[in-house]
Amino acid sequence: MGAGPDPRQGERGGRSRGTVRVVPHRRRSPFRLRDWRMRTKLATVLVIPSVAFLVLAGVQTAALVGQTTALSDFARQVGIGRQIATVVDRLQQERDRSAGELAELRRAGSEADRDAAVSALRPLQAATDQAVSELRGAAQPLADADASWRVAYGEALEAYDQVVYIRAAVPPAVLNSDTILSNYHRAIEALLNLLAEPSPGEQQPVLTDAVLRYVQLARVKELSSRIRGQLYAAARAGRYDLDDQVTLTDLRAQQLAALGAFRVAATNDQVRLYDRTSVDPAFVAAMKLEEKSLPTGGARAEVLPAPQWWAASEQRQELLRQLEARVLDDAVTRADTVSGDRLRTTLLVVGGIVVVLGLAVLLALLIGRSIANSMQRLRGQALRIAQVELPDALDRLRSVQGGVPTIDVPPPVVRSSDEIGELAEAFVAVHRSAVSVAVEQAETRRTVNAMFVNLARRSQVLVERQLELLDDLEREEADPDQLENLFKLDHLAARMRRNDESLLVLAGTESTRRWNRPVGLGAVLLAASAEIEQYQRVRRESVADLYVVGHAVGELVHLLAELLENATAFSRPDTVVRVGARAEGGGAVVEIVDQGLGMSPAALEQANIVLASPPAADVAASERMGLFVVSHLAARHGIRVRLSGGAQGLLARIELPTALLAAAPPAELDGPVSPRMLTTAVAGATRPGGPRRPAGAPAPTELPVAGRRPDPAPVVPVQGRPVPVRAEDVLSPAAGAPAAGGGWWSRQGPASSAAVPAGDVTPAPPATPVIGGTNERGLPVRVPMAQLSAVTEPARPEVATTRDDPDPEAVGGMLSRLYSGVRRAEAEETREIILPPSGGHSEGGRQ
Repeated sequence: MGAGPDPRQGERGGRSRGTVRVVPHRRRSPFRLRDWRMRTKLATVLVIPSVAFLVLAGVQTAALVGQTTALSDFARQVGIGRQIATVVDRLQQERDRSAGELAELRRAGSEADRDAAVSALRPLQAATDQAVSELRGAAQPLADADASWRVAYGEALEAYDQVVYIRAAVPPAVLNSDTILSNYHRAIEALLNLLAEPSPGEQQPVLTDAVLRYVQLARVKELSSRIRGQLYAAARAGRYDLDDQVTLTDLRAQQLAALGAFRVAATNDQVRLYDRTSVDPAFVAAMKLEEKSLPTGGARAEVLPAPQWWAASEQRQELLRQLEARVLDDAVTRADTVSGDRLRTTLLVVGGIVVVLGLAVLLALLIGRSIANSMQRLRGQALRIAQVELPDALDRLRSVQGGVPTIDVPPPVVRSSDEIGELAEAFVAVHRSAVSVAVEQAETRRTVNAMFVNLARRSQVLVERQLELLDDLEREEADPDQLENLFKLDHLAARMRRNDESLLVLAGTESTRRWNRPVGLGAVLLAASAEIEQYQRVRRESVADLYVVGHAVGELVHLLAELLENATAFSRPDTVVRVGARAEGGGAVVEIVDQGLGMSPAALEQANIVLASPPAADVAASERMGLFVVSHLAARHGIRVRLSGGAQGLLARIELPTALLAAAPPAELDGPVSPRMLTTAVAGATRPGGPRRPAGAPAPTELPVAGRRPDPAPVVPVQGRPVPVRAEDVLSPAAGAPAAGGGWWSRQGPASSAAVPAGDVTPAPPATPVIGGTNERGLPVRVPMAQLSAVTEPARPEVATTRDDPDPEAVGGMLSRLYSGVRRAEAEETREIILPPSGGHSEGGRQ
C-alpha cells in the first residue's frame, strides 16, 4: 500500500479495513491518573463538585442567604416600630387637645382664648415634630428595603405634612373641626399601616403573630384616644352635638372588636399583662368617669368636667402606651433572635460548602489538567491532519504524474491508555485508512486519465486524417453548394478535434498543437473564432499589437474558443459577439461581449468560483465541459477569467499575465501563405481547375458570402483575410513573400524556407475571379474554364517532379488498417442508404 507502514500490521493480519480494532499498547495501571477510564475521570470531575454545589450551595446557601436577608430586613422594620409608636402617641395627644381647643374657641372665641390655645398646643406640636425627626433618622438604613414598606413610609410622611399644614387653621377656628381632625386621623392611620407592614414570610408564623399583636394593641390605643378626644371636646364645649353619641357608640364598638382580636393573637403572658393593666386604679378611674358619659334609661348623657377627664384619660393612655411598648419589645426581641440564629446557620453552611467546594475544585483541577493536556495534544494532531497533512497528501496524490508516492502517517501524540489515547489511535487508524483510500483513488484516476488520453489520441489521429481528406476534397471540388457543405463538415471535424483536446484537459495532459515562435494576439483571436460553428457572428474590435508565446498559443486558442462557443450558443442568431483586446499593465485583457440570455446572480457567482479554482474531474465536469476546460486552462497558464453581467448578455474578461506575452518575432523565416488565408479572389484563382477572369472582364462590386445575396451598396474593398476555416490556417502568415516568412508550425510541420527559382513561379492570378452572377441563394455562379492557367496563359514547360518510393512499413500498416476496416464493416448490420432524388443541381443552384 502507498499509505506507509502500519505499526499494527502484525497484530491485525488478515483483517479488513472495516474491522480494525485499536489494541492498547501497554497494560493499564489503576494507580496511574492518566490511565483511569474516561468514565471514572468524568465521575470524579463532575459528580463530586456537582453534588456538593447543587446540594449544599444550591439548596442551602441560596435559601439560607435569602431567608437571612429577609429576616434581617424584618428585624429592622420591627425595630423602627418604637419610633413609629412614639410618633403615633404624640399625634394622638396633639389631636385630642386640638379637638378640645377648637370646641372652646367656637364657644367663646375671644383673643385671649386663641392665645391660650396656641400656648397649650405649641409644646405638643414640638414633641410631635421631634418624634417625626427621630423616625426619619431611624428609617435611613431602610432606604433599600422592599418596595411595599417604602411606599407605606412615603404615605405616612405625606400625611404628616398635611398635619403640619393644617395646624395654622386651629387658632382661627375658621374650618370645620371634622376637616381639621380628619388630617390627624389620616396621618395616624398611615403610621399604623406602616407599623403593620413588616412581613417575615410564610415560613415564620410566630413572627407574623408577634407583629399582629402589637398592631392590634396599637389600634385599641388609637380608638381609646379618639374616645378621649371626643369626650374632651364635648367637655370644653359644655354640651354634646347631635352626632356625638353616635360617634362615641361606634368608637366603643370598634374598640371592643380590636381588643378581642388582640386577646386572640396575644400570648398568655400578654393577656395577663393587659388584665393587670386594666385593674390599675388609674385605668379603673378613667373607665368609671367614661361610664358617666353613657346615656342610661331616659336620662341624657352627662357632660364630664374637662380638666378631670383629661387627667384621668391621660393616665389611661399612658398605661396603654407602656403595655404597647412591652408587646413591641417582645416582637423586636423575637425578630432579632430569629434573624441572628438564621445568620449563624447560614455562615456555618456557607463555610462547609466552601470547604467541600475547595476540595472538589482542587481534585477537578488535577483531573481536568490531565484530560485537558491529552485533549489539547489530540486536538493539535487532529487539526494538523485535517488542515495540513491530509490535504497535502491528497494534493500530492491528485497532482501525481508518475508513480504513486509513499505517504507516511505519523503515530498518535497521546500515548495514555484511557479513552483519549484510544481515540487518538483510532483517529490515526482513520487517517491511515483515508490515505489508503486516496492512494487507491489516485491509482484509479491515473488509469482513467490514461484511458482518456488513449481515446483522445486515437480520436485525434482519426480527426486529423479526416481533415486532411477534407482538404483534398475542398481543393478538387468546384460546385459551390458542395464546397459549402464541405466547409461545414470541416468545421464539425475541427470542433471534434477541440472535444478531443477537452478530454486531454480532463486527463490533465497538455495539447499536442504547439508553435515554436510567438503569434500575434489578433491571429489568436481569429483562430479561436475559426474553431466555433457560428464564426460569422464574431466581430473583432480594436486589438492591440501584442504577441503570445508559442507554447501557450494552442491552449489559449482553445480557451477563447470555448468562451466564444458559449457566447454564440446562448445568444440569438441575429446578434453579434464582439471581441476586443488591449494592453493593460504588464499584460493584456481580452473582452468577449454577447447579447444573450445572461445568467442569474447566483449562477454567475457559482461560475466565477469554478473559474477561480478549477474543480476535480467528475460527472458535473462532463455536463459543463466548457466552463471546466476554461478554468483548468486558465489555472495552467496563470490566466484570470471572470464573468460579469452587462446591459444585455454577459461580459467575459480574460486577463493574460506578462509571462504569456512576447516580443514580435523576426520576419525573415516566414513560409509560404496558406491557401485558406488568401482572399476570396486569390483562393479562387489558385484553386486547381478554377476559372480565370478574361482580360478586360469587369470586377464585381462585392464578393458574395454563403447564405445571403450581395447588397446593392457601393463598392466595398475586399478584405485581405476572410473568416477562417481552421485555427492552424489562421495562425499561418497572412501575406508576404517567402523572404519575409516566419517558420510557422502546422499539422504538416514547418514550411520550407528555401528560395524558389524565378522561372518556376506561377504567374499572378487575376485580382478578382470571373463569375457569372449569383444564384437565388446568394452564391456566385462560376464561369467554367475562365480562370484556368492553361487557357488564359501560354503553356509553360512542366517541371519534372521527383517521386519518392513509399516506405514498405507505412504501406503495410495502411493495408492492415484497410483490412481491419473492411472486417468491421462486414460485421456491422446493413443499413438502408437514402439516395437523393433524380436530377442534380446546376452550378447556379437550380434543378
